Amino acid sequence: MSGSLPYLLSALAYGAFAAYLGHQLTRKRQPRQVGSAPGQTIELPTRWHPPRGEQAIVGLILLVHAWSVGTAVFHDGKVFVGVGVAMSAIVLVTVAIHWLGSFFYNLRGLQLLVFPAAALCSLAPAVLGTQEPMPHAGFVMLTAHVIVALLAYGLLTIAALHALLLSSLDRQLRTGSLPPILAGLPPLLTMETMLFRIIVAGFVLLSATVLSGLLFSEELFGIPLTFTHKNVFTLISWAIFAALLVGRFLFGWRGRIALRWTLWGFGLLVLAYVGTKFVVEVFLVGR
Repeated sequence: MSGSLPYLLSALAYGAFAAYLGHQLTRKRQPRQVGSAPGQTIELPTRWHPPRGEQAIVGLILLVHAWSVGTAVFHDGKVFVGVGVAMSAIVLVTVAIHWLGSFFYNLRGLQLLVFPAAALCSLAPAVLGTQEPMPHAGFVMLTAHVIVALLAYGLLTIAALHALLLSSLDRQLRTGSLPPILAGLPPLLTMETMLFRIIVAGFVLLSATVLSGLLFSEELFGIPLTFTHKNVFTLISWAIFAALLVGRFLFGWRGRIALRWTLWGFGLLVLAYVGTKFVVEVFLVGR
């Protein structure tokens, strides 16, 4: 039980904060009236500033989560990166990127997608257990590759969640009814611009992940690329995001087509690492 305590604390903290956010975001907001004379324009708040108390709480939760990931990765003088640890580390980076971004952008609605997912994934090391220690853990190129890959996963996870939020907002705008949870979000075009900025940054890091993986493989094994399921899915995902960005900047792709390509690219990226490791470590272990 003591070994699972860090994961349990992280999951409880994320879950409690998600419940608090759900209560705050689903409350009906009263419109703000400009001026006092009757008949004047009623104006709804369009910009949200993050409460400092909430930001401080998320910062503390991130420290607890980082502690849980650290205890899962580094122990007994070895480095362990099984599928459960990978899921927890990716969601740690995702929450950290969301937390930093929320100081500058209105990401309020995105929180109800990020934090419940974080509560589930932070428990993954306890549920799925730890696997064999990672070979060549002291190799500098491998360390750089893992760090860049985690950052790429984190940014593209934010992009996928952002795409889901955009899709929901688009549907609600078409019906003409906007629930309180979506009422304080920026305009649709602003959110779409923000989405592509995230995708560009994630794509740059994903490209660096592929390149560093090639260099790492060649330097360590003398083989530049092996066509494993992981590598194939990663390359297909990279090609989808590359095509999406080309379509955006050359042909003005936006709306539903952009959202679909974002989710397809992210889905294949999940299959590339988490999916293949899950099959190998959970279903095929011991066979």
